[in-house]
Amino acid sequence: MKNNFYLALNIHNNSDLKAFAKTSGITVKKLKYYAEEMIFPNITDLEKILSVTGLTDLEFQLKTGCLDSKLKQLLADNSSKISEIIASDQHDEMEIKQEPFEPVFTTKLGTLYQNDSIKLMKSLPRESVDLIFADPPFNLDKSYESGINDKLTKQEYLSWTEEWVMGCVNLLKEGGSLFIWNIPVWNTYISEILNKHLTLRHWIAADIKYRLPIQNKLYPSHYSLLYYTKGEKPTTFNTERRPLEVCRHCAGDIRDYGGYKDKLNELGINLTDVWYDIPPVRHSKYKTRSSNELPLKLLDRVISMASNEGDTVFDPFGGSGTTFIVSEILNRKWIGCEIGPVDTIKARFEDITFHEKIISDLNKDKNVLFTEETRRKREGKHWLPETLQIKRKNNKNTDQIEMFPEN
Repeated sequence: MKNNFYLALNIHNNSDLKAFAKTSGITVKKLKYYAEEMIFPNITDLEKILSVTGLTDLEFQLKTGCLDSKLKQLLADNSSKISEIIASDQHDEMEIKQEPFEPVFTTKLGTLYQNDSIKLMKSLPRESVDLIFADPPFNLDKSYESGINDKLTKQEYLSWTEEWVMGCVNLLKEGGSLFIWNIPVWNTYISEILNKHLTLRHWIAADIKYRLPIQNKLYPSHYSLLYYTKGEKPTTFNTERRPLEVCRHCAGDIRDYGGYKDKLNELGINLTDVWYDIPPVRHSKYKTRSSNELPLKLLDRVISMASNEGDTVFDPFGGSGTTFIVSEILNRKWIGCEIGPVDTIKARFEDITFHEKIISDLNKDKNVLFTEETRRKREGKHWLPETLQIKRKNNKNTDQIEMFPEN
């Protein structure tokens, strides 16, 4: 029961927990909720806890790590005294020099290490990476090929998370970009860490429906993709535009743009921070491992948007190697780490032409108002940019542009 909340209450086992519940009048279930979810007790329960333990409100906050803004300011105001107390209680630790890590796989542009990512990050030069994409384990008790423990306590998971996140912050160049793919609940905590060091560009919601609805909850249908930069703005931001959304049957307009059709950019519609076009990898032709694999489209978009050819991309949780294969195809240098088996990653590079074809097809649908297929379906039935130009010439003296009828 190694948990800050339990330690503050001097609870070391289930017997202690039951005894404290009886003495305080707070149920065992509620005490477990406060401890496991790292929730600060409500006022009534806090008063009971302070009464039983003899702690002050200040002491309890310090012991549990749940610091309000007033306490943080108090610590800041007394930083000199506090640092003296801490320094006097610490022993100088000799920094152990790490031996250089040996890569298990290299390509023309990339280097892959099979090791713990936190250890690897500490060995790499600080502020040496242009773009980082991280897809960590979600702590959902999933089975990973690496055999890692994916069912840590909340406190353990967040402590580990803060360590690797700060490793990423240290590796990132000024103006570099960091993307973190996770479920929303964990990214709320990661944002709290990053907001002290980087600048939030976007919280991107990727609409992906994996499971059936959960009873008594809203249907969880999106993943969260955090997008942060080091410094005020990114060094690189390459705008991506998407084709106009049309009916998949008749290719007609889904939205009525009225008299603004001729104002639409012929390179397409601005990409928003809600992505509906990132499908999960389900088909056996594309899925290369048993656990979840990220789609090529997601990494193609991130890497294309936040880096240029020749830049360095880092991924601390390689998985099936999607970041690495896309970086290679897009002519980015890359550094990767995967603690588990790397055979799948190596195999993907042996069949790199298969992935190149997919990336090439994806790029055909970028920065165009209509795809080639949509154009063919719309010809003679619905408006196209060139038909609007003709109408404009024929209607110079009117404010209204006559449109093709929407059949």
